[in-house]
Amino acid sequence: MTVESSAEATSADTRCGFVALIGAPNVGKSTLVNALVGSKVTIVSRKVQTTRALIRGIVIEDNAQIILVDTPGIFAPKRRLDRAMVSTAWSGAHDADLVCVLLDAKAGIDEEADAILKKLATVAHPKILVLNKIDLIPREKLLALAQAANERMKFESTFMISALSGDGVADLRKTLAKMVPPGPFHYPEDQMSDAPLRHLAAEITREKIYRQLHQELPYQSTVETDSWTERKDKSVRIEQTIFVERESQRKIVLGKGGATIKSIGADSRKEIAEILGVPVHLFLFVKVRENWGNDPDRYREMGLEFPKE
Repeated sequence: MTVESSAEATSADTRCGFVALIGAPNVGKSTLVNALVGSKVTIVSRKVQTTRALIRGIVIEDNAQIILVDTPGIFAPKRRLDRAMVSTAWSGAHDADLVCVLLDAKAGIDEEADAILKKLATVAHPKILVLNKIDLIPREKLLALAQAANERMKFESTFMISALSGDGVADLRKTLAKMVPPGPFHYPEDQMSDAPLRHLAAEITREKIYRQLHQELPYQSTVETDSWTERKDKSVRIEQTIFVERESQRKIVLGKGGATIKSIGADSRKEIAEILGVPVHLFLFVKVRENWGNDPDRYREMGLEFPKE
């Protein structure tokens, strides 16, 4: 990855590098990014495959800037969108300076983790093993899992953490700061993410949809920020469209008498306002866009490459 330096930190003793987080869906990559940064920059959901593009969190630790690449979970792709996300995840691993391999401590080396470890042999960068959700299993099983993974592949270090509680995260952050290569900072020191605010706002609304409708609404939904207006009173007016594939899905999102969409909007508006630090006026619309999963323009908007096949 090549990024022009846009920061003042150009001292010879600074360090800066990209760290890719690789793992199966739901191992806790997004939660770990947020824990490392200390602020919410990626959406976290119980529904798998919620991270579609390489949304980066930016961490300053001592004299180092760590740019976290939160890749989509790696799984067996079935649809075109699946293939695009898996391809994006692996390109993130190949382009980074370091790779953090996350394993769900409770799941261990299951079929998905096994496939990832096999393919990681093609990635030449230094790798760190991160066992997440350690509070869910006994310590002796943790040690056995760490040993089994290290026998499969050479890891520079092994960390046992709980991204949710923060246990072990500070030690991981310090090690990443020491391992990224020497060089100037790529981003201003007060910047937490390179995801544009319009995109982050859309991701927040998408998370609220999943939180409320994770059983009723299929995965095929997306949110786009149509307009972003900063008003004279310092508040922000945001208009977003939620796209679904069928009329029946549109009715689910709207809810009886519009109750569901109002609840989603209220939750999203509150969180966007907390991040921006100003009042937010959020207006949501729901539209049917049939077969959007095969539209190249939608992929470009999500930062994904459209698979030919």
